[in-house]
Amino acid sequence: MIKRGIWLPLFDELADPRVVAGLAAEAEEAGWDGFFVWDHVHWYAPVRAVADPWITLSAIAVATERLRIGPMITPLARRRPAKVARETATLDLLSGGRLTLGVGLGSDRYGGEYSRFGEECEDRARAAMLDESLAILHAAWSGEPVRHSGAHHTVDDVRFLPAPGDIPVWVAGYPGKKGPMRRALGESGFFPVNLDSADHLAEIVATMRPDRPYDFVVSLADGVDPAPYERAGATWWLTHFDPHTITLAQARATLHG
Repeated sequence: MIKRGIWLPLFDELADPRVVAGLAAEAEEAGWDGFFVWDHVHWYAPVRAVADPWITLSAIAVATERLRIGPMITPLARRRPAKVARETATLDLLSGGRLTLGVGLGSDRYGGEYSRFGEECEDRARAAMLDESLAILHAAWSGEPVRHSGAHHTVDDVRFLPAPGDIPVWVAGYPGKKGPMRRALGESGFFPVNLDSADHLAEIVATMRPDRPYDFVVSLADGVDPAPYERAGATWWLTHFDPHTITLAQARATLHG
């Protein structure tokens, strides 16, 4: 049976971790399966306030007991993989093994999160950084010494303890792009963005043909029937919101709807 999750931008009224943790507790009580948050450091107007996803997720982990939680998505190219290794291991321990890590290239177009902070803007370079970061994370989660010398990152014989074991990773990307689909097949799930229809998802599932238990994740506006997507192969649907108009009241109405 398809699982359902709330997917919130941490903007303006939702830029307070205490408020969002309270919403997560309400979502758990209402029977939702997951609670995921956007990962951004800046967004264009009219958004003004932005919360940090990792601190917010820590508050959510403490406020809940059952929900699967995670950042959706984290652009690993603008994060140091050693820091993410520590954050993910600690958050997975704090949540009792409930963390799912969503990853992707991200984009500079929505808030200048690369150009405004002097980060790498070229897609091919960021894709290489993403692949290196994923290799480091999986090595770090094993608890064994990590030895990595790449074009973008170095880890020289460091163990990351306590080790969480392998954390599920969902890779986001545009359907039809070979890089994200290849990357996703090596992980636990694929989150195709900008899907046209359930038929489009069915084509993706048929093309990828994973040979193990695997998640296909779709984002749907509130009120859209997830049944056609479930028949097409979706295992999770995340309710998304307009980041410029979402209010606390709207989020609460959705999770209790």
